[in-house]
Amino acid sequence: MISFTLFLMSLSTLPSIHASQQSCKPPSSLELQNICPFPPEPYIVLPSKGKGLGVFARTNLPAGTIILRETPILTIPPPIIKKGAGYPMPAISSAVRAEFRNLPSSSQSEILTLHHHAFPGEPEKGEGWTDILGYIFRTNAYNTGTNIGLFPRIARINHSCRPNAAYTWNARSGQRIVYASRAIEAGEEISDSYISLLLPRAERRKRLARYGFECTCEACSLAGKKLKESDDRRMEIASAFKMLEDSVQSNLTVAFSTSSSQMKEARLAANQSMHLLSLLEREQLADYYAKAYRAVAVSHARVQDWEMASVWANKGFERRVMEDPGSSWTVEMAEMTRSFIEEWKKELGQGGD
Repeated sequence: MISFTLFLMSLSTLPSIHASQQSCKPPSSLELQNICPFPPEPYIVLPSKGKGLGVFARTNLPAGTIILRETPILTIPPPIIKKGAGYPMPAISSAVRAEFRNLPSSSQSEILTLHHHAFPGEPEKGEGWTDILGYIFRTNAYNTGTNIGLFPRIARINHSCRPNAAYTWNARSGQRIVYASRAIEAGEEISDSYISLLLPRAERRKRLARYGFECTCEACSLAGKKLKESDDRRMEIASAFKMLEDSVQSNLTVAFSTSSSQMKEARLAANQSMHLLSLLEREQLADYYAKAYRAVAVSHARVQDWEMASVWANKGFERRVMEDPGSSWTVEMAEMTRSFIEEWKKELGQGGD
């Protein structure tokens, strides 16, 4: 058993969330320079081999570092999509063009420099069907709560199936926030994910085709036995999350196991949650850590292992702080951590240290 006092001390050491320090000046050249701990922009846009432009870290970025915050330059309401049909491109193109006309010329130019992809035969349908703005929007847009928006700076970040950055939509500030999901070294390309990562390579490439490229990241470059093992792990992770949904409730009320069959099921879920973590770590899928930490915490609370429940609830809280310190998910994990620690304290009071 770890020292309870040491654990409580660790709770005050939250992950460092670094914003840009405006007192620092950006370098005058494209060379990577560690001129201050966190320059105004902790990244720089440079050519990326085989990918056009990419976003690279200027300096070492610890996990949790805010890489950028961006307000959408243009938004439209989501179009009505019929089941089994693709995006209604004429409607999207019309809505985007209407908003585009109201933008200043500098913003229009920024949008027009973005990469876009059209499927074979689409351009031949003519401008009455869609135009370059529709293609740009389809290729680069993200959800913004109730709407869909363009973020020109975030659009420069390339995809990876083992990304080192993640993003979240902050409705309070009206911004999309990109943060380091693991430590990123100076000069390393920053990457995020355009799709769900819990799919085998063939399915991931199929979904990425809409963006006009075939992923060649570290995970997608595997071959033979290693590729099969990676694919199997990702499908097992997806299955494990689904299985744990039934045993890990969506609120703070933990249903304790009473009968022998319930206890057996609960212990199995606890073991599955730890196995899930090991699979995520092997696949380097930090995007899913917060969800997994919560599953581990709750599943161990169900068997009243308050030490494990407290430790992993706190890890989940730290992850949620990285995403958004003020989100409902963060508040939930803070309350869960507090609740589980109280139970752990009672246990230690009864049984001794």
